[in-house]
Amino acid sequence: MLLQPVTLGSLNLRNRIVMSPMCEYSAVEGVPNDWHMVHLGSRAVGGAGLVFTEATSVSPEGRISPADTGIWSDAQAQAWSRIVAFGHGQGAKMGIQLAHAGRKASTDLPWRGGHPLDIAHGGWKPVAPSAIPFDRGYAMPATLDAEGIAKVTADFRAAARRAKDAGFDVIEIHAAHGYLLHEFLSSLSNVRGDRYGGSLENRARLLREVIAVVREAWPAPMPLWVRVSATDWVEGGWDIDECVQLARWLREDGVDLVDCSSGGNVPHAKIPLGPGYQVPFAARLRREAGIATGAVGLITDARQAQDILERGEADVVILARELLRDPYFPRRAAKELNETIEPPKQYLRAW
Repeated sequence: MLLQPVTLGSLNLRNRIVMSPMCEYSAVEGVPNDWHMVHLGSRAVGGAGLVFTEATSVSPEGRISPADTGIWSDAQAQAWSRIVAFGHGQGAKMGIQLAHAGRKASTDLPWRGGHPLDIAHGGWKPVAPSAIPFDRGYAMPATLDAEGIAKVTADFRAAARRAKDAGFDVIEIHAAHGYLLHEFLSSLSNVRGDRYGGSLENRARLLREVIAVVREAWPAPMPLWVRVSATDWVEGGWDIDECVQLARWLREDGVDLVDCSSGGNVPHAKIPLGPGYQVPFAARLRREAGIATGAVGLITDARQAQDILERGEADVVILARELLRDPYFPRRAAKELNETIEPPKQYLRAW
């Protein structure tokens, strides 16, 4: 199953290996460059069925760092179109993850410590559902008012239109890892008293409104995925039971697949890391919400990935760090599973 072609809704993939969005912190003014071309293009050459961009911000203030990619301008969309065209030429489908970092925005590059940046050092004022900083040392975020929420949804709509113009095959909305839409979902970061806070229905309202406006610019049956954190890993926080109900709503809203991750909204949460530790979340959402899912999290070898699919725990496997270590993982997997992936014609002599 891992290396066979698959159709998910209107999306036809050459295999079920998906490259997860992973930030590279290498853009200038949000514009992807040669680094992104080589980074993403090599995974397309390597045989992945679907290659996702990093979390790509829908607005300048929605970036995690000043070096994040964006798609709030036509210049950024034009730069992305070149990368998309190359990936298509290698037989891969290309996806973009649309994101807003919320209260975790305005931080330095990871290899410089990843510390919050103030305005004097190139940072900006982050926004959030409630005035609760992510952690000690982080800026107090501004609470989004009605005008701010309207801007968020408008930014996602415009980003979806540009993604379509750039030629992407899939949009994934980032509602995980403690960024803005996840912040609204979790009662630990959302203590609002209006229609966007309190009940689960209210806390899910902004995500569902974002999906609705994205669908205006990216109409069905164009593939739409959502990444969620299935749990905050903290008692009293966002959990898998709430996530199951959310997934049912997402299915009704026209979402085609839920990408099942976890954590990120609470600093220093105790996460029981281990091979495939998040796969049970994908399995439960698939079983109880009746929606296609992607499994991610310490999936590192071909047999492990194949077993996840054979057991019906997910519809695709989404690899992150393993594809950083080995851009040609799909070709290695084919050898291990006695399958064949056709190489680029430039590499035929090696086969």
